[in-house]
Amino acid sequence: MAKALTAAPVRSQAVRWNSLRAVYIIWYRDVLRYWRDRWRLGASLAQPLLFLIVFGTGLSSSLSGLGGGLGSRTGGFNYVQFMYPGIVSMAILFTSIFSSMSIVWDREFGFLKEVLVAPINRASVAIGKTLGGATQAMVQGVILLVLAPFVGVKLTPLVVVEIIPLAFVLGFSLSAMGVALASRLRSMQSFQAIMNFLMMPMFFLSGALFPLNGLPAWMTFLTRIDPASYGVDPLRRVVLSASDVPQRLVEQLGLTLFDRTLAIGVEEAILLAFGLFWLLVAIRNFQVRD
Repeated sequence: MAKALTAAPVRSQAVRWNSLRAVYIIWYRDVLRYWRDRWRLGASLAQPLLFLIVFGTGLSSSLSGLGGGLGSRTGGFNYVQFMYPGIVSMAILFTSIFSSMSIVWDREFGFLKEVLVAPINRASVAIGKTLGGATQAMVQGVILLVLAPFVGVKLTPLVVVEIIPLAFVLGFSLSAMGVALASRLRSMQSFQAIMNFLMMPMFFLSGALFPLNGLPAWMTFLTRIDPASYGVDPLRRVVLSASDVPQRLVEQLGLTLFDRTLAIGVEEAILLAFGLFWLLVAIRNFQVRD
């Protein structure tokens, strides 16, 4: 009896260690595959660049020609500068959600089944996948920071340090949602259809392309329930604050709730709560045996 009582804590500690190690291995596998796939890395940058160069430049010229838009209202603050943080957020959004595609891929090829029958807590799979997707999304967003000087945005080392955790929290929240949904899907076609249905409205309602203040009531409601809105706004405020844009104007563009501008800490807390909710859903989905 004494030996059994002594062995129980040892086994429990071994299970916890194996679970932590599994989280690391799953995270490392996803990050390594992402980093080695140069074609995927390059292709995932194409769409943000297309939006920034073509859409941003074209719309900025049109607004200037009409004598309106952000430039006229903010004293020289142009649309491309406004749009740039949104494009960085776009890269984070797309990368984080599509990173969960590997779950469906692993299920189709039988690798996920081998992981789930291993002597580890199944929650490790959900956590490892979420952290892996968040890391990929953060790296993708940071890579786009090299474009800042070309669009008139000034970045200092301190601002970059501030951006990294903001990008990670946004990537974590959206990755958790992607993992939770992907854990219940059985085919790549279903995954792509559902994710495309979710991503485009989330992106367009996030404030990446236009300010979220002064909108019709129904659109204001949609933007406030869009989790990406609480990730785009902190990034924009941090980036623009370092670009000689008056703080008053930055605050005017900030996300408001009940007629009050939200603090960056509050926005990050909302985003983190959203991510933790979906992570719990993902853990629950993996605990259910197929």
